[in-house]
Amino acid sequence: MADGEVFVIDRVVTKPGCARRFVDTYLAEYAPGARDRGMTLRDVLVSPPIWFDESEEQVNTVTITWTLPSAQAWWQMTWQGRTDPALGEWWTRVGALIVDRSRSFAAAAADVDGLCDV
Repeated sequence: MADGEVFVIDRVVTKPGCARRFVDTYLAEYAPGARDRGMTLRDVLVSPPIWFDESEEQVNTVTITWTLPSAQAWWQMTWQGRTDPALGEWWTRVGALIVDRSRSFAAAAADVDGLCDV
């Protein structure tokens, strides 16, 4: 049985002056669908911890961490997202706020063996 929590980590580097708007938009527009796909929001971290404005020409990195209760829940979320064209459209719409983005997946080291038993 695949036991253990799976973490979904979104890292988004925002354009200068866009971090606050990105976070607000993400939470208002992206997060409800993520919750519908079974994800639970754990953290929204902003680095460095300051809202830069455009004139400062500094970027923020926003790290958003979601959790899923199991490998099965992760697979279900993944397949639901792949068939939803609205997700790609949403990322395209917010692209003007973003320099770069990535998504990774992780688990506690103690859970990896159980998660591999799928």
